[in-house]
Amino acid sequence: MRDVLVVVGPGLVADAALLSEIAEREFAALGVSGALAHARDAAEVMVCMAGGDGELPAAAVVVVPGPVDEVRRLMGQCLGPLVWLDLARVDGAEVGEGATHVHGRGVEGLIWAIRHAVHRLRHPRMRIAYGAHRDQWGELYLPEGAVDRPAVVVLVHGGNWRSNWAADLMDALCLDLVGRGLAVWNLEYRRPDLYGWRATTADAAAGLAALSTVDAPLDLGRVAVVGHSAGAQLAFRAVADGARVSLAVSLAGMLDLAEADRRWLGSGAVAAALGTASSTGLEVGTASPLLRLPLRVRQLIVQGSGDELDLVDFARRYARAAREAGDDVTYLEMSGDHFAVIDPHAPIWRTTALAITDALR
Repeated sequence: MRDVLVVVGPGLVADAALLSEIAEREFAALGVSGALAHARDAAEVMVCMAGGDGELPAAAVVVVPGPVDEVRRLMGQCLGPLVWLDLARVDGAEVGEGATHVHGRGVEGLIWAIRHAVHRLRHPRMRIAYGAHRDQWGELYLPEGAVDRPAVVVLVHGGNWRSNWAADLMDALCLDLVGRGLAVWNLEYRRPDLYGWRATTADAAAGLAALSTVDAPLDLGRVAVVGHSAGAQLAFRAVADGARVSLAVSLAGMLDLAEADRRWLGSGAVAAALGTASSTGLEVGTASPLLRLPLRVRQLIVQGSGDELDLVDFARRYARAAREAGDDVTYLEMSGDHFAVIDPHAPIWRTTALAITDALR
């Protein structure tokens, strides 16, 4: 039985050899057995998924359906922990219960889809809704063994506040942190490109508050909120608005929205997220962490020195301003790029994880 099978549907516009290279590289990096198969039609997609090549069905299946309608209809019909991958952005695609849709990340999306499929095998989690919308949920990971009332780490993913990036970005950190004896709440939320800035802000606050309603033995007196990139802005905004946490952590965070807007970071991500509000608007005054100081909460600001220089600038200036405002701030800058801070194998994350666990003891 294979660990992972990638099934590519007919008509996909992508180099077959490149897809195979990406898949083989990820299988090796994750330490799993895997294969990639090309299907000629919907019936063959189903045969591949069922292990029709003589092997048992794979433990994890990634399907890249392509443009053929007959294959795409399977997305809403097939149940279970499938990962459906569209290279282009496809908002609102319906997938069967238990499945995940990764989209809009180009060929690189195959990397994230395989990782997500493998990570789902490695530790159980409970998906809990905190609202009626399909993007209003968190996934709760509980440590194994006799951990009495574990401390909690809330993870808020980034992605320039755009809907093609989702909570799967934080899968690897979930596994790393739960392995350290911490409970993890991986938060999804409505993104402003589809639902508006107020919905996003409200979801970040509601998702944090929902921890108090979760039926699990958690120590809510020891909670850290950890945001990556744009997620750091949402996390720190929620803390500034009154969310009760012991520690706020920024991983390569968008901490100065006014300058991020003026410098057109993320191809205008701030202006796109806030809509008509811009660096001259009132919304930035409440949204930008730099303008909400002091937070009166212990903070850890983590920044890779190999990241965008503007983000290094934001992190350094934010940490200095927070200290001057009277906040308890630790600044950690180490070698690494924008994604090293969410890579469990990177030294910058390992140092960060130790600091979080120490702070929550």
